[in-house]
Amino acid sequence: MELSKLITEQRNPASINLDQMATMEILQTINNEDKLVANAVEMILPQIEIVTDKIVEAIENGGRLIYIGSGTSGRLGMIDASECPPTFMISSEKVQTVMAGGNEAFFRAVENAEDNELQGELDLKSRNLSKNDIVIGITASGRTPYPIGGVKYAKQVGAFTVGLTSNKNSVINQITDIGIEVIVGPEVLTGSTRMKAATAHKMILNMISTTVMVKLGKVYENLMVDLHASNYKLKERAKKIVMEITNVSYEEAQEKLEQTNYEVKPALIMILAGVGFKESAQALQTCKGNVRKTIEYLFMHKD
Repeated sequence: MELSKLITEQRNPASINLDQMATMEILQTINNEDKLVANAVEMILPQIEIVTDKIVEAIENGGRLIYIGSGTSGRLGMIDASECPPTFMISSEKVQTVMAGGNEAFFRAVENAEDNELQGELDLKSRNLSKNDIVIGITASGRTPYPIGGVKYAKQVGAFTVGLTSNKNSVINQITDIGIEVIVGPEVLTGSTRMKAATAHKMILNMISTTVMVKLGKVYENLMVDLHASNYKLKERAKKIVMEITNVSYEEAQEKLEQTNYEVKPALIMILAGVGFKESAQALQTCKGNVRKTIEYLFMHKD
């Protein structure tokens, strides 16, 4: 009865005849429901803003962002965390995910793992959680024991806690410091929260991690100036970014990037501020990696 009351478990009137629909009707029904997701996310932007600013503050003070979830929720956390290091050259330690059933559950479902509240606590303990960290429990239903166990432990440690759910007044958010409850309504396929709920959660995690990295100075204008140029495609992207911002030639961009081991930030500063690699690196460190502030700092301190 507890589950049946959740909006994510209710039947969607628009898809009652799903099994009798033509292919295009099914696709249109899903598409129409998906259109509701962005509006639902818009309704909770104030809560997302609070969480995002808390994460920026935590990381600036040596803390970490840790997602915890099971099934689809855990996989969404894994995807977001795994994309941060190559996109923003941030340590995989700083943004990470604890998933029910371990990393192997990303590829093959371990369905009963989500019911173990104690394991959520133990898995977070193994990450040496501290009061400087932020823990986001991801659970569409808001009642999954595994992330709830993790959040309860995080509260004991003094970490800031968040519940990302798709139900109002969810169980997890009776515990957390703040709840992000994105209400997308019943799924086209009843109870299949890998659909609208997961889409909403993916959008929110994208918003949070991207905004955090922008605020941490890992973006200049709207370009990824802290990307990890680890392959041919990314090296070419690094050159394009340097050319785009500084208007130098392909050859000069390549020359400067070779001097910086393909780190975009110091290459930009060398060109825009007219300094060498050592000075650009030192100024970047002084300005906590923020390119715009580093350039201003160097011009203010020119002889």
